[in-house]
Amino acid sequence: MKQNESQIRNMKALRLEERVFPRAMITPTMLVLLIMTAYPLIFTLIYSFTDYNYLKGMENAKFTLFQNYSSLIKNGYFRQAVVNTVKFTILAVAFEMFFGLLVALFVHGMHWGKKVMRTLLLLPYLLPTVTVALSWRMMLSVNYGIVNQFLTSLGIPVFNWFMDTRTAFGTILVIDVWQNVPFVFLLVYAALQSVPEELYEAARIDGAGALQQFHYVTLPHLKTSLALCALMRSIDTFRLFEKVNILTGGGPAGTTSTITQFLYTYGISNLKFGFGSAGAVVMTILVLLISSVYIRRAMQ
Repeated sequence: MKQNESQIRNMKALRLEERVFPRAMITPTMLVLLIMTAYPLIFTLIYSFTDYNYLKGMENAKFTLFQNYSSLIKNGYFRQAVVNTVKFTILAVAFEMFFGLLVALFVHGMHWGKKVMRTLLLLPYLLPTVTVALSWRMMLSVNYGIVNQFLTSLGIPVFNWFMDTRTAFGTILVIDVWQNVPFVFLLVYAALQSVPEELYEAARIDGAGALQQFHYVTLPHLKTSLALCALMRSIDTFRLFEKVNILTGGGPAGTTSTITQFLYTYGISNLKFGFGSAGAVVMTILVLLISSVYIRRAMQ
């Protein structure tokens, strides 16, 4: 009897240890992440209700309640920046998903040279964003850019790609799509490896063509990966800053201005951290709204 009780106590202690040990191992990491995320978020929210200016110091800051948010809503440049950001995000993610899926299907169907092709396709994504922006600025330069020289040789008028209201937005969109299509390709290509070949064989036996195989076999297995990819790209694209700041500075006439560019120009660079924090809160809310749509779709 005593032996049975001892075994029961040992089993309970072992189960308790199995529950406690993983939590004890995760706790330090969770504390670090909590400090690195919760702390900035809380203080950003607090700053957004003040007129905090870095030069004056926090001790001289006054609570202004919703004045910063009211100023943002009334600011025409901010409203234009929101529209530009949303439009850019929708177009960029749509093109990146489309071309990324096409490239993944193409490489997946190759019989030789896959490794070389995968390496070459990933190069644009591996480059730093600043390097990409500077490289494209040189290629599209009005004076010495290779693109305009090629157009001139064909007798086509030269464009000032980054300072023309007709081309600035589209040019940055093309550059962003060019750089980030490899990211979509990588995730989708990895998901394609998990699709059982037996399903394709069964579909071919049933007389299904290439489009039918894609619709009934490939696409159902890619839905979760595509939703995750779209979510990650939407969040990242919504924070677009480096390309705009380097190539156009938000111009011409605000056609390429984004939320982050606006906050940098009118908030951070002027050391108006209260105003900038209010914009950051608004941007966070917009990102959460977009993310919730993708998450709901993925869970359906």
